[in-house]
Amino acid sequence: MKLATIRTTAGTAAVRVDDEAAVELGAADLGEFLARPDWRATAESASGTRHELAGLDYATLVPRPEKVFCVGLNYRNHILEMGRELPEYPTLFAKFARALVGAYDPVELPAGSEQVDWEAELGVVIGAEVRHASPEQAAAAIAGYTVVNDVTARDFQFRSVEWLQGKTFERSTPVGPWLVTDALPGEISCTVDGDVVQQADTSDLVFSPADLVAYISQIITLVPGDLIATGTPGGVGHARKPARYLAEGSELVTRVEGVGEQHNAVVKGD
Repeated sequence: MKLATIRTTAGTAAVRVDDEAAVELGAADLGEFLARPDWRATAESASGTRHELAGLDYATLVPRPEKVFCVGLNYRNHILEMGRELPEYPTLFAKFARALVGAYDPVELPAGSEQVDWEAELGVVIGAEVRHASPEQAAAAIAGYTVVNDVTARDFQFRSVEWLQGKTFERSTPVGPWLVTDALPGEISCTVDGDVVQQADTSDLVFSPADLVAYISQIITLVPGDLIATGTPGGVGHARKPARYLAEGSELVTRVEGVGEQHNAVVKGD
């Protein structure tokens, strides 16, 4: 089942995306919808207003998540190729809601950065409140998966040992187009201006989605609509010789096999 948030003439709406149409679920967005205890059964049986698939305007998946957690250094081969040891614990940082855009929206270049990089990631969306979760409880709390690109201003990121300032520029992080509730995510890839710059398999994650949910839930309660970006594989522009960065006019395509694909034009921001 695919669930999304779309923009309509009346505002945003949570929908189920079927083969023929998108069906409204009776909520303003997917975050509001996932807060309902019976969201899964309601989504399966929904028969609300229908929208043609052609021309759907996808908003970011959960417009106002309570929390957005991101994970660094989480692809085994990438860590080893850099000569580092596998981490004992996840490296966590955060984003804020104003950084998020839709899967086909423009990605904005921060006016003060000259080193804006791509990071294709598998996104995990929480579908039930969970705290101090066992592995089984963590897996059960996952509503499904989506596609994220953690677009990063490297020159801001490395101004200090804390990464936040490079990671949460406004209108920089595409999420979507939809949440897939029954996905088995496979290959992840990123293409910039037609060049494949990242390609790996999500099975290479050091900490699995359930591992991350269980770990983060020891720190704070996770609630429906919370988003976890699980980390990026090798191939980022900053690590290239010479380095390569996004520029105004670049075309960014991010794909997770079995989940979905994003297409974002890169534009000048403020």
